Amino acid sequence: MSSTRRTFWIGFLLAGLGSILFSAKAIVAKLTYMHGVDALTVIGFRMLLALPAFLTIAVWQAYKAYRGQQVALSTKQRWQVVVLGFIGYYLASLLDFLGLQYITAGLERLILFLAPTFVLLFSALFLKKLILPKQWVALAISYLGVSLVFVQDLSLEGDHVLLGAGLVLGSALSYSFYLIGSGELLKQIGSTRLVAYAMVTSAIYTLIHFFIVQGWAGLDQPKEVYGLSLIHATLNTVFPTFMIMWAVERVGAPMTAQLGLIGPVSILFLAYWFLDEPITLMQIGGTVLVLTGAMVLSRKK
Repeated sequence: MSSTRRTFWIGFLLAGLGSILFSAKAIVAKLTYMHGVDALTVIGFRMLLALPAFLTIAVWQAYKAYRGQQVALSTKQRWQVVVLGFIGYYLASLLDFLGLQYITAGLERLILFLAPTFVLLFSALFLKKLILPKQWVALAISYLGVSLVFVQDLSLEGDHVLLGAGLVLGSALSYSFYLIGSGELLKQIGSTRLVAYAMVTSAIYTLIHFFIVQGWAGLDQPKEVYGLSLIHATLNTVFPTFMIMWAVERVGAPMTAQLGLIGPVSILFLAYWFLDEPITLMQIGGTVLVLTGAMVLSRKK
C-alpha cells in the first residue's frame, strides 16, 4: 500500500472512530446519572480528569511561542480564547448535559447536529451570506427529521422532553456561535492551540462553578462515578478531539465532516445496547432526514 493510500485510510478511520467516540459521551453521561449525580457533577468530573491532557498541550504550545517557534497570541486573541472557551465548551456542555437528564441520547445527538444549520442561518443574518435554494431544502429536511424524533420522545417520555430538548437546543446554539467566532482565529493560531487553550479555559470555568456550588464535598462520589468519568474524559473527550484534528490533516475537513455523520447512527445502536432505548421506525426516519440535510449542507457549492 502506498504512503498516500495509507495516510487516507488512517485519516478515514480516525474521523469515523472519533465521531463515534464523541457521540458516545451521551451514553456515558446517562450511565453516570444512574448513580444519583447531577449534570454539574458529570461535566465537572469530565473537565477535572481531562484538564491534565489539555493543559499539557497548552503549556507545550505556549513554550513554542516563547521560544519563537510560532507567533505569540495578541491581547485580542487571548480575550477571544477566553470568550470562545466559555460559549463553546463550558456553556454548550453544561446545557447539553442538563438536557440529557430529560431526553433520550438519540434525540440529543440529532438536536446537536442542527448546529451547522444555525451557523448557516446566523451567517446569513449577521454576515449577509446568501443561502442557496438547496440549502433551504436541507434546512427543512433536517428540522423535519428532528421534529419526528421529538414527537416520538414526547409521547414516550412525557412533558420533561420539552425542557430537555430546549436545553440541548441552547447547547447547539451556543456551539454555533463558537464555530462562527472561531473561524478567523483558527486560521491565525491553528487548531491545536485553539482547542487546547479553549478547553483549558472551559475547564477553569467548569471547576469554579463546580466547587462554588458543591465544594470539596462534591468530590465524594462512588467509585463507579469516577470510573465512568475517566472514560468520559479520555475516550469521549481527549482522544476524539485530537483524532478529529489528525483526520482533518490527512483527509481534509469536508471528508471528516461527512464521516461525522456516523455519530448519530452509532448512537441509535449504542443507546439500544447500553440504555435499552428503543429503535423505532420514526426514530430511524428522523435520523435519515437529519443526516440527509447535513450531507447537503456539508457539500461545497
